[in-house]
Amino acid sequence: AAFTSGILAILFGVAVWFFRSRNGILKAISSRAEKGLRAVEDERDKERIATAIQLGILPLISVNSNSKEIHTHAITGSTGAGLKLTQTSHFSWRTNNVSWYKPFTHQHLNEVYKTIEKKYNINFIPIRGNFSRGIFCTSYIKTELDIDSIYKIYFDYYKDHPFTVVSNEEIHLKQVINTNKCLIHLKKVEGKLLITSIIDNLIKGASGQAIQNMNLMFGLDETTGLKLKSSIF
Repeated sequence: AAFTSGILAILFGVAVWFFRSRNGILKAISSRAEKGLRAVEDERDKERIATAIQLGILPLISVNSNSKEIHTHAITGSTGAGLKLTQTSHFSWRTNNVSWYKPFTHQHLNEVYKTIEKKYNINFIPIRGNFSRGIFCTSYIKTELDIDSIYKIYFDYYKDHPFTVVSNEEIHLKQVINTNKCLIHLKKVEGKLLITSIIDNLIKGASGQAIQNMNLMFGLDETTGLKLKSSIF
C-alpha cells in the first residue's frame, strides 16, 4: 500500500509539473515541427471541434487557391457539450433530437484561424447530435484539382502521422470511437470537394491528444499507450 501511494504521489507530482510547464514545453515541441500538422497537434492541445476541422482541411489549403470560402458542418456527441450542465446536455433532451448552436460564431473557430492565418473564411455550423461521443465533420470547398491529385496531397501530407488515416472508402463515426485516430475521406463532385473528418472527442479530441503530446515531449514513441481498438459494435 505504501509503495502504491508513493507511485501515485510521484505521478501526481509529474502531472502538476506538466500542467504548470506545458505552455513553454509544447512551444518548444512546436518549434521543431516540420509540417503544419505538427503545429496543430504538438503546439498544444486543440479543442475538439477545432481538431476535427483542421485535420480535414489543412492539406488542401496548403495548395489550393481557387476559393477562399470553406463551408463546414460538425455534429458532436453530448460529451462534447462542455463542463457546465445545460438543458441541451440532458439525455432526455438529446435523445432522438438534433439542433444547431452558435452558427458562424463558434468560439473555437479562432483556433482554426490561427492555423490558416485567416486566408480562408470558414462558414461553420456546429450541430448537437443524439449520441454520446464522437465528432462527424464535413467541409466542402471549390477546387480545380482532380480527385487523384487531391488524394496524393493528403497521403503525402499525413504519411508520417500514425493517427491520421486517409481512406479511399466511405467512413462512419464508430470507426474512431475509443481511438486516437482521425479518419479522412475525400469526394469530388463537379467543382466541389467534400472532406469528411471524424474523431473521438474524448480521446483524439482530448486525453489521447494530451498523451500524444506527452510522448513527444519525453522522446517516447508517439503511439505509446494509444494503440487502441475502435468500439464499432
